[in-house]
Amino acid sequence: MVPNSGGMSPLTVPEDSRITRVGRFLRKYKLDELPQLVNVVRGEMQLVGVRPELERYVEIFPNEYEVLLQDRPGITDLATLAFRHEEQMFQAGPLEKQYVSQILPRKLRLSLKYSQARTFFSDLGILFRTVLALSLRRPTDRRKSSL
Repeated sequence: MVPNSGGMSPLTVPEDSRITRVGRFLRKYKLDELPQLVNVVRGEMQLVGVRPELERYVEIFPNEYEVLLQDRPGITDLATLAFRHEEQMFQAGPLEKQYVSQILPRKLRLSLKYSQARTFFSDLGILFRTVLALSLRRPTDRRKSSL
């Protein structure tokens, strides 16, 4: 992100002017998540688990997060896979309202469902799907390459 963009919306949209060229590259290939591996090694995070969320959103859904925050947060989960191009889901209008009323409740449902049925093998499946998703190009990239 460009300097001094901290006071703006925590949500990003396609072609967000706050993201630098290097940042676009890192986000495109999800390399911006690599530093979290240090948190995994420290024991602060796990590879598979509910993604950490901003406190302001946790406070909106306290009952759901009370269940989900019993485990350490993770780098990837079902919601990460389902919403890996989340920024493209926003419509014109207030982004935060869309996120809180439409996207976040869907993410929470996925995360709660997963946390209830979680196994070692389901975690392996998510890791495999995450690696596979990282190797696939974004839908917008495919359109550009077919022109």
